Amino acid sequence: MASKRQRGNGEGSIYERKDMDGRVIGYRAAYFARTPNGARKRFYVSGKTKTEVKAKLRKTTADRDDGLVFDAENLTVGKYLERWLPDSVKDTVKQTTYECYERLMRLHLLPASGSIKLKALTPTHVRALYREKLDSGLSATSVQRVHALLHKALK
Repeated sequence: MASKRQRGNGEGSIYERKDMDGRVIGYRAAYFARTPNGARKRFYVSGKTKTEVKAKLRKTTADRDDGLVFDAENLTVGKYLERWLPDSVKDTVKQTTYECYERLMRLHLLPASGSIKLKALTPTHVRALYREKLDSGLSATSVQRVHALLHKALK
């Protein structure tokens, strides 16, 4: 008789989600990760199938293992961008490109949408940011650069 391999500590666990009648309505996985302040916190991923949840769990735990600390509950767009730029970009682009990204972030993204919670950011917020920048006299090319930076950060 083959036994199932028990998951190790921190690997996450997958379980069924049921409705009030006991029917399976989907699956959920729980895993632990560190928050930006270093505390250990439980996070969840959900999906309709066990395979879908396994894939999501694999990706999130890989991100966690790569050092990506993510606590969307309290993280603002500004705090995320301020961490993302030095942590993920600094050593991957030329110094002049990094300075350009930093300037775009400081002058255009942080004042306009830095206080919005990351999990609450919607396409409407982003469109409003672009419209505001165009109406204030910023060139279409500069707005495109702001868009490219925001897209890269949120990808």
